[in-house]
Amino acid sequence: MTNEKQFEIEISTDSKEVPQRLAIIPERTPVKYELEKPDEKLVMTFPNLIIREVICFQLVVIVLALISLFFDAPLEELANLQNTPNPAKAPWYFLGLQELLHIFPPVVAGVLIPLLVLIALIVIPYFDINIKRSGLWNDQPKKTFVIFSSSIFLFFLLMIFFDAFSIAIPTLLIYILAVSPYFIKKENVFINALAHLSLAEWIMTWFVFVSVLLIIIGTYFRGPGWNWVWP
Repeated sequence: MTNEKQFEIEISTDSKEVPQRLAIIPERTPVKYELEKPDEKLVMTFPNLIIREVICFQLVVIVLALISLFFDAPLEELANLQNTPNPAKAPWYFLGLQELLHIFPPVVAGVLIPLLVLIALIVIPYFDINIKRSGLWNDQPKKTFVIFSSSIFLFFLLMIFFDAFSIAIPTLLIYILAVSPYFIKKENVFINALAHLSLAEWIMTWFVFVSVLLIIIGTYFRGPGWNWVWP
């Protein structure tokens, strides 16, 4: 005869009345609560990382100082109040924004778009952090294709409405690259690399591509009256 203790399951919020609790532990804890694997080599931020960053910073400063000694900065003549340059261009890192001001109304390009970008940078980390970094077409490819294509199509029409071809064309090119793994089933190095890119990486690629293109257009292809000119 075995002395097996009988247990009864009772639901109660009173810990004194029902002192025994049943804990259900999942087989695998969430990623953010997992302990580091013992075989992973951990190093301290200081001094291991900080010293490397300081060394890189000093090397960059030395290289820039040497370049400034042998090459003059491409400065123009002294400003003349009687002769305003046409067009008056902002520094190169603001030329993308100046190009947007040419395309969209000032409130949209100067206030709304930068504000949306700033809000996105603050809000996005609180959403799907994509720990596994899965490719865009790994989960539910047909549904993803419909949503992704519809969003790009609406955005493309909006850019065409504003005659923003400098944004619409790069968007179309990035879209073609993004959907290539969905249509091309033949495996090769290039298609496999595209298939492993996540949605966040595609958005970042589009953002960098469009930003660089707008800066190039504002630098080399805008002349008097901010009209299109060939360099």
